Amino acid sequence: MLKKLSIAAVGLGLLIGCTQMMEQRAASIKVPEVAPGVSYVGSDTCIECHEDYEHDADNVHMRIASFEAYGYQHGCESCHGPGSAHVDAEGDTEMILTFGEDGLGPDEVAGVCTTCHQSGEQMHWASSEHAFNDVTCTDCHNVHHNSEHSLLKEKSIDLCVSCHSNQKARMYSISHHPLREGYMTCDSCHTPHGNATGAAGMLKTEERVNDLCLECHARYQGPFVYEHAPVAESCLECHDPHGTVANNLLKQNEPFLCLQCHEGHFHAMRTGVVGELHDTFGNPAINIDGTNGGGGSTAPGSNVGDLNIVGRNSHDWAQGFLTKCSTCHQQVHGSDLPSQVQRLHGTGLTR
Repeated sequence: MLKKLSIAAVGLGLLIGCTQMMEQRAASIKVPEVAPGVSYVGSDTCIECHEDYEHDADNVHMRIASFEAYGYQHGCESCHGPGSAHVDAEGDTEMILTFGEDGLGPDEVAGVCTTCHQSGEQMHWASSEHAFNDVTCTDCHNVHHNSEHSLLKEKSIDLCVSCHSNQKARMYSISHHPLREGYMTCDSCHTPHGNATGAAGMLKTEERVNDLCLECHARYQGPFVYEHAPVAESCLECHDPHGTVANNLLKQNEPFLCLQCHEGHFHAMRTGVVGELHDTFGNPAINIDGTNGGGGSTAPGSNVGDLNIVGRNSHDWAQGFLTKCSTCHQQVHGSDLPSQVQRLHGTGLTR
């Protein structure tokens, strides 16, 4: 009883600690003050000096109507803040919000963007893994002179693999999801802006990992009379979605993946006598203790190649390690028919 209470107390403490950390993180993401007493001057004033942005009509931020963002400043100052002090100081960059290497920090940039982008995935930015690793909006998005709908600097997959090099390497494995072929993108499964559950990998699901996989692989959903426990737990128990050298995105080839949980059964390492050698007539050639069993010749110079491991034991080992489990157990994701082991248990037989 005390052990259960202590585990519950630890879990509650972790939950409270994580909640407080999230609240502190959210509080740090805010827009900094430009300067005391500043006021808005309008985009036309900005264009007088920044002529290269005059024809930035492709920028979606410049096309927002007043009724679409009621109560917010529009145009240049919606992101860069009130510009009166910047104008009075003859273009001093310390008197305006700037972006880039010498500009705002990651949390401050996020504070500017999330002033407007507070719905959907963006509302979870403060708890995202990107935010905790100081990745910010302008690392992936380029606001100016960008006609791309989501204002990405380049293709989404190229942006992701520029940091996630391990996943990039796995994409070139023999078995991989069709990202390189262009049929999927990273955000088919991941949400770069965070999710409600704070799940590792920022997966695009608020439930189990399996629910995300089953959106495409619906034929494995079931329900089945006989479920495979690892399948019900998580698809990632057996599969690596970013790519593997084994077929079907399996973490290891069969049967070695299966043997991590299932011991070898009736046709694998369960019959025969270990170490029993026979001659070509089936007579014991050498006993387990190494003495001559009567079969074959042990005289000097005799042809020991006539001695063959022909017992059932050799066959079982070969069949166990050189045969795929799915040759017989084809419905590994679940089935309405019992497996061989389940039949044994169901009849009360023991192995």
